Amino acid sequence: MFTGIVEATATLARRERLGQAGKLWLKTALAAELKLGDSLAVNGCCLTVETLDAAAQLLGFHTLAETLDKTNLGSITEGQHLNLERPLCLGDRLGGHLVSGHIDGTAPVLEVARRGEDTVITVALPEPLAAYAIPKGSIAVDGISLTIASLEKTCFRVHIIPFTWNLTNLHEAVAGKLVNLEMDMVGKFVLRREQL
Repeated sequence: MFTGIVEATATLARRERLGQAGKLWLKTALAAELKLGDSLAVNGCCLTVETLDAAAQLLGFHTLAETLDKTNLGSITEGQHLNLERPLCLGDRLGGHLVSGHIDGTAPVLEVARRGEDTVITVALPEPLAAYAIPKGSIAVDGISLTIASLEKTCFRVHIIPFTWNLTNLHEAVAGKLVNLEMDMVGKFVLRREQL
């Protein structure tokens, strides 16, 4: 379980295809604080640390075909930055919202615009996920806990403060870039309950 509060970023050092699956190697200073078998949210996707070289600051992750197909981890290129968050410990403050690390889908960024000191990012809203989005509700974009500032039928907007812009990979956002989306877990439970 995560909260969507990004701790650090990593650089994709290399990738390898293993049939339908693959392996990702990330370079990050956070490697010194992790151990084999740890869970880590990578762009919001919960992965398991499979190889670790703390001296070289490298982490290795096995990625299933499902992960590569359903997240933006299948299309990122070497040198790109990814958001990292370690799991929530019981008793920790919940600074963002409950995030499972299970990506619901990807969507392209439609526009990145400046509004004073803030940045407004418009993201397409895939039709299968639209029922889970509400104005002022929570959403995780590449693992970042954000608030839906405005909502339309086919897109939503989030406002990014300078701290989040600088700390996360959002400063690389451009129109057309795919981002991972995880819809609000509480909203999914409520909607599912109503469907039963």
